[in-house]
Parts: sequence; C-alpha cells; structure tokens
Amino acid sequence: MKLRLPVSLLAALALPASAIAQVAPAPARLPDAALVKAIAGKLAEMGENYSGVVMVARKGKLVATFAQGWADRERKIPNTADTKFRVGSMDKTFTAVAVMQLAQAGKLDVQASLITYLKDYPNADWARKVTLHHLLTHQGGAGEIFTPEYEARRDRVRTLQDYVDLFGKRAPDFEPGSKDDYSNYGFILLGRVIEAVSGQSYYDYVRAHIFQPAGMTGSGFEPETMPVPGRAVAYEHEKADFTLAGGLPWRGTSAGGGYATAEDFVKFAMALYDGRLLDETHRKQMTTGFVDLGDGMKYGYGIAIYPSPLPIVGHNGGAPGMAGDLRIIDGGEGVIVALSNVAPPFLAGRLSKFVSDRFQVAP
Repeated sequence: MKLRLPVSLLAALALPASAIAQVAPAPARLPDAALVKAIAGKLAEMGENYSGVVMVARKGKLVATFAQGWADRERKIPNTADTKFRVGSMDKTFTAVAVMQLAQAGKLDVQASLITYLKDYPNADWARKVTLHHLLTHQGGAGEIFTPEYEARRDRVRTLQDYVDLFGKRAPDFEPGSKDDYSNYGFILLGRVIEAVSGQSYYDYVRAHIFQPAGMTGSGFEPETMPVPGRAVAYEHEKADFTLAGGLPWRGTSAGGGYATAEDFVKFAMALYDGRLLDETHRKQMTTGFVDLGDGMKYGYGIAIYPSPLPIVGHNGGAPGMAGDLRIIDGGEGVIVALSNVAPPFLAGRLSKFVSDRFQVAP
C-alpha cells in the first residue's frame, strides 16, 4: 500500500528516465486524429490487462474517450466513460487545493506548525516542529497508516480523528524538514486541519468548495459498505485470475481512497487553472517543485511535477483494486486521465505517459 512517488513513477515507466533516453528517441507528437488512433492501438495491445478508461481533453473539450474491460465481471457490466473508479492517492490533490483555499482566505498559514491548528495533538513536541508545508511535501516524518495496528482495527477506523487517536502519540520517522518520505498519515493530518479551520467535515468541505465549483458530479467518498451506483468493483489480477480486492479502507480519506469519473478529473483540472478553485498566486505555489525526487521529478503541494519537455503536473494512485493517473499539460492545454479498477497499479501510469509523450501542443 505504501508507494513513494519516485518509485511508482519509475515503475510506470519501467526504466529510469536516463535509461529511456539512451534506449530510444522520444516519440513523435501527434495531431489529435493521429493521437486517437495511437491510443486505440495501445489499448488493443494491452487487451484484457487494462480494465478501465482513458480520457484526453484539449482546453476542456474531449479529444478521446476509451473504455474497456469490466466494471463488474460477475454481472458482465462493462466499463464506460461514466464509470466511477476508486482513485487512491489522486485525492491528495484535492486536499492540497483545500489547504491552499484556506490559505488564500487568510484562515491558515502553510508555514505555521501543526499545533497551531490541532492544539490538542497528542505528540505536542513534534506538532510544534512540523509545519503544514512539511506535511504537504512529505517532509514531516509523519509515517504510514497501513500498519499492523491499523489492520487490527480497520473496520473501526472511520473518521480522520480515528486515525489521530490511533497514531497521534507515535514518534516521527525523522526530524521535520531533514528528508522526504511519502506519508499518507501526513495527509490525514492535513484533512484534520481543514476540518478544524473550516468547521466542516473534510468531506463536506471538499464537496462544497471543490466538487461543486468544478461541476464534479461523479466523485465522492462514500464508505465501501454503501452501494454507489456506477462504482466499479475492485479487482486484483494475478496470472490469469481476477479476484476481488481486499484490504480497502472503510472510507476514503484526505490521503486518498475516494472515487471519481475520468470526466470529473478533466473538470477538476480546468477549474484549477481557470481560477474557480485558486487564484494564480496560490496555484503557482501549489505547483512549485519544492522537493527533488530524482530522475527529473519534483513534488509540490499534493501534486507531482513530471520530467517532460512540456510542463506537466498531476498525481497517480494505486492500491488494491485501483490504479489511476492524472496529467495536466501546459496549464490545461491538455488533460489526460487514466483510471482502472484492476491492480497492479502501474498500467494506468504507463498509459497516461504514452499519451502525454505524444500529445501535441499548438504553437
């Protein structure tokens, strides 16, 4: 479950960026009609190994939409453009936007310590040292949530505060700011800050301040125990067998695990860059590469800056029964979304990279 972003990106690429450069020249960038044909060919090549959707948009208008595989294999319900997929850590981008909205409104300071907003945090010494900036960039040493203690209580850990009750007394993995290590618990804490500052639950805040302004009607965080019309069944694929994915959290959190349609991510990308979600100052702050992850990849606030001749930001996600990748090219000139309901997770990233490598930006 724990994926450090450089590792997941390199797995998606199969080779380090430096090695790829030595193996083959960059593919040609294609006009839209040729790009659509190339995607169709790639999906045919992937066959049953890829179950999901890929959607490509230019300035918010759809260029290509492909869906293949089964949303529900037992009931023979196919994936479609409207299928809701679990998206894992892609939701971290929503959390970062929410934090930056509250900063934009003057309600919090990303350089302030955690204890400024969670005054009763159990490990007060660490909470005085770690800042929201540290948590947003995975430099806080907050640690992981998928531990034996969590596994023993999985069905009882249902709110963000439940995670704090479980892990709040834990010592940090390292001194804040001394290094970076991908931390789901750090984003749980950012969700609690959003709740404390806004006076709303994390879910209500995101719905009112991100989903609704962006027009995202197919996204949410309903528990796994609640039926959600159109939500794909989560599968794992080993050899020739497809089995139901186990080990999913009771509910998605501010660290990830909600669900969305591909079109909702296109809408989110456009709203991020047209001013509906953030002003230019705070969007640029969010998409600044504060941490160098190696091989040309950097990390901002809940968003990755990809190594590419074109400016590309986004986030991936992978866990049992889910895989996804969002790439926003040149401020919304292009948006690529690949979502799948089958693990292992890296095929979605390889597919979205295949498309972004060939996407042509007009002069």
